[in-house]
Amino acid sequence: MSSTLDRATIEKFLTEALVELGVETSDVVPEAALDDLEIDSLDMVELAQAVRKDLGIPVRIKDFDGLETVGQILALCHEKAGLA
Repeated sequence: MSSTLDRATIEKFLTEALVELGVETSDVVPEAALDDLEIDSLDMVELAQAVRKDLGIPVRIKDFDGLETVGQILALCHEKAGLA
């Protein structure tokens, strides 16, 4: 991925990744609860791996433990990318 990682790039990537997991694009909003989007622990593992591999953000799978909303995932990614 490009070395110019910014909030918009992370948000676009996360939206696309969630859509690949079966979430409707219109449902990907910061306040959306992961349970309501039917994102389970296996999906979270896939998401964490994709963020690390494709964006180069140094997240660990356990960093995603306890996250409950799309906004919390975004905040974690922004923080780990040094954009917080």
